[in-house]
Amino acid sequence: MSTHLKNLSSTSLNPDKVFKKIGVGIAVSAWNPEITNTLKEGAVEFLLNMGVRHKNIFIAEVPGSYELPQAALWLAAQKNIDAVITLGCVIQGETRHFDFICDACANGVMQVGLNTGKPCVFGVLTTDNLTQAKQRAGGKYGNKGIEAAETALKMFLLKQRLLD
Repeated sequence: MSTHLKNLSSTSLNPDKVFKKIGVGIAVSAWNPEITNTLKEGAVEFLLNMGVRHKNIFIAEVPGSYELPQAALWLAAQKNIDAVITLGCVIQGETRHFDFICDACANGVMQVGLNTGKPCVFGVLTTDNLTQAKQRAGGKYGNKGIEAAETALKMFLLKQRLLD
């Protein structure tokens, strides 16, 4: 979803009264907190601006991005949670560890959404370096936490339209 051409964190989504009734779980990695806290703050602010009540936003902090799918599953299992957002940051190092963590995290998050039927959004940065991560966590490419929150709300609306 990221591009070097523009800042994608602008939205066409408008606040909706249905958002006052939904619960959103946010699983956030404690690894690279300078980045992940900014992603979380952007997501929470966006949700609040769209009408989600603060009391209906549930945050679960996990040690690292590898643990995000498990927390997402536990959040999605809650009856009062309608959508889950995962936020993390994995920065390329000198070993293949990056590849294994990114692959496991992405596939795990997708499986949570498919298995629970609840929107489960992958808001994990997978960057080559810290500069790229900062550019996507409130920098020149926007805040990907905002984009993940928007995606969660749009998927909730789509599910409601198609299945309810």
